[in-house]
Amino acid sequence: MADGTEQVTLDREGVSRAFSDRAGFEAALDTLVDTNRFTIAVVFPLIGAVTLLASAQGLLPSLLSFNPALVLFGVFVMRLPLVSGLLPLVDRRGAVALSLLFAYTYAIEFLGATRGIPYGEFSYNISLGPMLAGTIPVALPLFFVPLVVNSYLLCLLLLRGRAASPLVRLPVVAATVVAVDLVLDPAAVALGFWEFAEGGFYGVPAMNYAGWVLSAVVATVLIDAAFDREQLRERVEVCPYMLDDMVSFVLLWGAVNAFYQAWVPVAIAAGFGVALLATDRFDFDVAPL
Repeated sequence: MADGTEQVTLDREGVSRAFSDRAGFEAALDTLVDTNRFTIAVVFPLIGAVTLLASAQGLLPSLLSFNPALVLFGVFVMRLPLVSGLLPLVDRRGAVALSLLFAYTYAIEFLGATRGIPYGEFSYNISLGPMLAGTIPVALPLFFVPLVVNSYLLCLLLLRGRAASPLVRLPVVAATVVAVDLVLDPAAVALGFWEFAEGGFYGVPAMNYAGWVLSAVVATVLIDAAFDREQLRERVEVCPYMLDDMVSFVLLWGAVNAFYQAWVPVAIAAGFGVALLATDRFDFDVAPL
């Protein structure tokens, strides 16, 4: 295991223990993620890209086309490495700060969807599961909070000691989050998940990216409050799969953008791929034999 504790197998005893105490659950989840890295980080996003594109092109039956249950399941699975990596560090303080981050996510998205602030006027066109007040997805934090957390973790690895300074950390994380959205939003708009009242960069207005700067700063402050930064840095260094969710992001949204010939977002996604390789996180022994 990445943290040096004894590895458990997912037999009947392991499953029973996982549901009886937190340590057992964390160990079982670690085993599940660690032994299925290739499937989670590579197979799922590639199948997701093909399925989403087939849905957008009208190649799937209506029951499967943009099926919200399938979309939510796929996103949930791809988030497992991040969840498993963070879970041992989440204490009461972390739970409160993350809850505030979730609440902020709902509040700012609802404001954006109803008032056009701070992302510009937009609306959801494809179901992403149950809607809160008929306006924004209930599962919204599952989609967007990990993007910010992944950006934060990547910056911790790349900046190393320089990340200790908020004057360095805040702008670098904010710039990384905006770069993530420069990949995500053009692809999502092309697929038809949502649309903006005004166009711009591949159908996305500049105001949207200004809004993401605000959200990135707020999120960074709350992540700082949720975790001891040194412990978080040590955890992401020793947990080999903790950034696999960002690998999924690069593959899924890079592939969608490539299909629509959105080459600037493709180049940015490729840049994230290079950055992930620069962290020296992968020995490529994650592929099945």
